[in-house]
Amino acid sequence: MMPAPEMYRHLTVDLGPRSYDILIGHGLLAQAGRLTAEITKGRHAFIVTDQNVAPLYLDTLQHSLAESGFRTGQAILHPGEHSKTFQTLQALQEQMLANHCERSSLVIALGGGVVGDIAGFAAATLLRGIDFVQIPTTLLAQVDSSVGGKTGINTAHGKNLVGAFHQPLRVITDTDTLSTLPARERLAGYAEVAKYGLIDDATFWHWLEDNGPAVLSLDTAALAQAIHTSCVAKARLVGADERESGVRALLNLGHTFGHALERAYNYDGTLLHGEAVAIGMIMAFDLSARMGLCQPTDTDRIRHHFQTLGLPVAPPLHKECPLDADRLVEYMASDKKAKDGTVTFVLSRGIGQAFLCRDVVPADVSGILQQALTSARSTITGP
Repeated sequence: MMPAPEMYRHLTVDLGPRSYDILIGHGLLAQAGRLTAEITKGRHAFIVTDQNVAPLYLDTLQHSLAESGFRTGQAILHPGEHSKTFQTLQALQEQMLANHCERSSLVIALGGGVVGDIAGFAAATLLRGIDFVQIPTTLLAQVDSSVGGKTGINTAHGKNLVGAFHQPLRVITDTDTLSTLPARERLAGYAEVAKYGLIDDATFWHWLEDNGPAVLSLDTAALAQAIHTSCVAKARLVGADERESGVRALLNLGHTFGHALERAYNYDGTLLHGEAVAIGMIMAFDLSARMGLCQPTDTDRIRHHFQTLGLPVAPPLHKECPLDADRLVEYMASDKKAKDGTVTFVLSRGIGQAFLCRDVVPADVSGILQQALTSARSTITGP
């Protein structure tokens, strides 16, 4: 039977004819078949998941879909950013076609951000576009990547440089899936939660300073509040600017620095995406302070909060992966948000006061990066 209304929260991403609902609560995975049948006429679903998630939740999802009359196929990917390649995309779409996917078929992304990105892109391009549903199983995916329709894969030139805007039909967020998420992954997702407070909601940031530990310990009320507030914030920005030509770019706070760091580490797991974003947000505030836009105490406050919770606040260094400020600047220049060779940065006039800036002096960026690398060298030495 359907969960009682009080068991989950509901909000809408308002995009006119492409509007869709986000459902947030516990026990929703077992109801996914019914919740999916409500929004599609077809009864063929192709599930994309990975080797970490499949043993935990694939059977529950398949059973729920079967109860609602769906015929299913599935693909189980290797976990991690290295799966977001042209080769994996091609193999995935060949599996979909072999499973007789048609335009009335539905792709279901069951997993974290990597699964959602590549499954969504496969759906966007298979048969010139078929529908898909997001069932995010990580905190990062639940508060960020599953909402907004960004899909894509990585290339040698950077992260998510090939992709499409393809909105899901629905996002089904079962908070119970976070109980099996490793603590490090949970922390990485928390960085994306904190981002919403830093962008334009100082009240939420203050709330997180008091309730961050409860969120990370999966306190039911605190977790639901954090996810719901994050999704409301993202839905608002996506609704105002679906294809990121303006205010939606504020969601990239910390990402320009963070993506460069991820690329420098060759996506090898040295930094998870959320960890890179946490470091990137500190760098963005450091840059803002260097430019006289905000107070250094704002950065200190963010750094203290992240350190207290256990998030990294500087790039880890090791002999096999030396970091260089000039190389990181080079990586930023190929960021997909660059325009006419100029990188757009998300800077801040204070906590909750982010804005877009294209007038950043390259020497200031290099200085911030060098400062971060010098700090890291004084505290961290890897094998």
